[in-house]
Amino acid sequence: MIADATSAAAPPAAPPSVGRRGYLAVEYALLFFGAVLGYVLVGSPGSPIPPLLLLAGLATIYLRRRVDFDRRSWWGRAALRREWLPMLRLWAVAAGVAVAALAVLAPDRLFELPRQAPLLWAAIVVFYPLFSVYPQEVIFRAFLMHRYAPVFGSGHWLVAASALAFGFVHLIFGNLLSVVLTLAGGWLFARRYQRRGSLLVASVEHALYGLLVFTVGLGDFFYHGAA
Repeated sequence: MIADATSAAAPPAAPPSVGRRGYLAVEYALLFFGAVLGYVLVGSPGSPIPPLLLLAGLATIYLRRRVDFDRRSWWGRAALRREWLPMLRLWAVAAGVAVAALAVLAPDRLFELPRQAPLLWAAIVVFYPLFSVYPQEVIFRAFLMHRYAPVFGSGHWLVAASALAFGFVHLIFGNLLSVVLTLAGGWLFARRYQRRGSLLVASVEHALYGLLVFTVGLGDFFYHGAA
């Protein structure tokens, strides 16, 4: 699953049984789709941050107990040195497209948050990566792509499973734009994590795009007390 991070301590794993794969498939569907749909149906009550932090904590405990999970994946600073330039290039293109689109389609929205609420925007810049981005990456990249690899394999199907779950959870914000954008972002972040095995890399890229959304004027589509 991870190109740059393999665990020397992990013993050879026996192929999972059909029953085990079936159990994990049902668990994946219930956890990432059934539970989210239930949360939406009851009106997405309260901020998603407390349950997000709780789930990230449980996922962390699970992964720390797994001998076949590479501990280097928690950070992976060396991978960031290799990835920061291509990440920034792609991000710059996305930023240019987003600014141009809003300037034409909704100029009143452009840079709305930093213009009208600069202190809130500054707080988002500081706290969003810590309390939203990294916990999401623990759940949707490290946990999901480790636990459900027996179901989806180690290639593009696993990336798709991560991206679909990540996009679907954004239904809690009550609009399709957030789902579509995070589906694309989920694919990008999952591929980056799959290639580099670094939650730091995936989190930095996720934070760049998330802060872009809040900065250019699309934050209303993603805000539910989440920042």
